[in-house]
This record gives sequence, C-alpha cells and structure tokens, in this order.
Amino acid sequence: MSVPGTPSAAESVTRSGVDPSFVNGTDGGLVDRLAATAVTDVRDYWRRTFEPVFGKGWQDLRGGFYSVDSSSRAARPAPCTEKASEVEGNAFYCPSADAIAWDRSALLPVLREKYGDAAVVIVLAHEIGHAVHHRAGVGVTEQRQQPSRFPTILTEAMADCYAGAFVRSVTDGGAAHLRISGEQLDAALGALVSFRDPVGTAKTDRSAHGNAFDRVSAFQDGYQQGPKLCSAMTVDNRKFTQTTFTSFDDRANGGNMEFQRMIGSVAADLDNYFSALVTQRGGTWKRPTVRTDEPRPGCEGRDQGPVAFCPATGRIELDGVTEVPRLHEQIGDYATGTLLATRYGLAAQSALGRPVRGEAAAKTALCLAGAYTGTVFGRREGFGLSPGDLDEAVQVLLGYDYGARDVHGEAIRSGFDRVESFRNGALGGPAACGFG
Repeated sequence: MSVPGTPSAAESVTRSGVDPSFVNGTDGGLVDRLAATAVTDVRDYWRRTFEPVFGKGWQDLRGGFYSVDSSSRAARPAPCTEKASEVEGNAFYCPSADAIAWDRSALLPVLREKYGDAAVVIVLAHEIGHAVHHRAGVGVTEQRQQPSRFPTILTEAMADCYAGAFVRSVTDGGAAHLRISGEQLDAALGALVSFRDPVGTAKTDRSAHGNAFDRVSAFQDGYQQGPKLCSAMTVDNRKFTQTTFTSFDDRANGGNMEFQRMIGSVAADLDNYFSALVTQRGGTWKRPTVRTDEPRPGCEGRDQGPVAFCPATGRIELDGVTEVPRLHEQIGDYATGTLLATRYGLAAQSALGRPVRGEAAAKTALCLAGAYTGTVFGRREGFGLSPGDLDEAVQVLLGYDYGARDVHGEAIRSGFDRVESFRNGALGGPAACGFG
C-alpha cells in the first residue's frame, strides 16, 4: 500500500534513546535501541494506568524481553520456541514465560523501512497488550476453558485497543522517550493493516486476528476512548466484520469484480440507498450521471481529484482511465466502491440543501459512505460485500485523501480521521453522520 507523507513518517519517533542492555540477546544496534525505547515507555504507561483501570498494581514481565536474529543459526531461541528461526518475521508474547520476543533481522527493520519507526512502537505495544489482558484475567486458561467467550479474535482486538490507548498517550506528549506525529501514525497504521488475516478467514478460526477494519477499529477505540473500553470488550458487545467467502466464484476471483462491472453495480445500489435517505428526509433526489470516460475529471470549483461530484450539473465524474483503475487493481474493487460512495454522500448533502464545502461536509460524505457500506455488509441477496471489501475501504482511505475532499478539493489530511469518519457511519448508520 502506498502511504503519502513518508518523509515525515521516516523521521525518528524517539526524543532520546534507551540503552537496550536489559534486552536478552540484544546486539545493541539501532533496531534494538528503538525497541527498548518503545517497551520502556509502554511499561511506564502501564505502571501509571493499570491500577486505575483494573484496581490492582502493574506487575512487570517476569520473563523480560528477547531480541532474536532469526537469520543466525547460532542465535539462542526465545521462550516458547526451540530455535531462533521460529521467530522469523514475528513478534509475540509468550504467556508461559511472561516474556516478549521479536525478530530484529526480518521483522523490525522491515517495519521501519515500509511504515516508519512508529510501526515498531505499535507492534510492541500490541504484544504488551497481551500481557495486560492476561494480568486482567483473560489468559490462556480462560481461553482454553471458554473458547466461545474468549476467542483469539477478541484478545487480539483487546491488544490492538491497548496499543491504541498507549499511542494516544504518546501523541498527547505523555511519554518520556517517544513522540509520534499524525503523519507517522497514519503510516504506521499501514503495518496494522498488513497484519490482517488472509481474506476469507472465518472470525471463529482459532488463530483469527481480525481483518484490517476490525484491527484498525480496535486500535482507534483505544486511542479515542482509553483502556477502560478495551478491558470491557466481550463477544457480546464487540462486532467483528470478518467473514468467509460464500460462493466458489467469489473465492475464485478473490472477491473482486472487473472495473466497469463494479461501477455499474455499485452505482445502481448507491442510487437506491441515497434516494431513500434523501426522500425520507424531505428532499428530492435526482440520480447522478456517473461518467468514467475522462482521465482527469473536471467540474466547477477546484480539483477534487480522480472522483468528483459536480453540484451544478448533478454529475459524478470519475477517472476511469488511469488513477481509479490503478487503485482498483492495486487495492481491490471496493476501493473504487468506497470512493464513489463518498461522492454520493456529497450529492445527498446537496440534495438536502446542506453545505458541500468545508471539513464538516467532507467528514459527512465519508460517514455516509460508511453508513451505506454498513447496510451492504451481510446482505444475502443483491449487491453485497466480499470478505476483503472492508479492508479495501480502510486501505484506500488511509492511503489517499480522494474520498475526503469537499467540492472545492479541500481534503481531510489525516488518514486516521478519514477512517474514523467512515467507521462511524459503518457502525452507527446515518444517525452517526447527523442524518437521524
């Protein structure tokens, strides 16, 4: 996934580094110095936060931390493993040893290169998040004895949520050694997306970690609402959107429609949805004409990018030659569907006499696109979503601001905020977008 803002994301997140000598197996290098700095600030956060949330003091990890060079045959194995190569490309919490290990050769350097230093922080905060829910009473024994009550996907969501709560403390300036900017956070969330389950994995799978939508949602919930919300997660109050393929054809094509077929199918469905939305609220809906024959859409006002709603003509113009087909191919068909849905969101606001310019209009358009997506999710008949479609929505919104532009081309620059607005609509419906 291409994420804008990489120069800022590539900047260091450390105010001052921490000596990694307390890490077992460390080589003392830059990667382990970053990891040591991250886990030091995460531990400090939980020393301050654990008792107010859970009513008892924080107990530090008795087994400590392990850095492993998975490429070395001579490297000593970490807890819960028999040889160093078993850690390749991974970081994990070992409950039996109460320890955390990471691969300093094939994981952390890759995360830094692709997503920036903040990705390393999020991954290690997630692993300590597992230590948190174990200390809070959701451990291996509970998972083994009550698998339906404590499935893996739930504890993974808890760990993502706890990571989000910690990162919020960093962005608020509450960490001694770390700092994370908005651009760095946007880039780092790409790492969370990359760790999603393979498309089509059932949420009941014993090893399920969640799709991108579920994982980013959990992280954002922790970031926005804090660790108490994370601690209260249950299978009854947490909605997971991960689904399996329901047909052979859908599985065979990876859940993706051909570009022009997708445009026709989703446009017709969007028209039905927004027609009802507008008329139920006393407005008059005129079906937009969707044009896809121009490489660079153009209408009145400033450039909206490759998808544009033109209020004066009621048209929606979409670059069906270069950029949107590229995203369709690179990310998936619901990247196209999501971008188109945001323009219908602007059209709905225009039909009801609401502003279509400014940040509020752009956020509402994103929210309404999410509200539409929420109604499509789980359909058994007609146009519906494939297992990977929500992930595609997250990816295109996190990586690109096209769907978050008002009619004059002014955009919501934060990928985090773009996904948050879409998610509010997907989970809360039109009422969450001010269309009660």
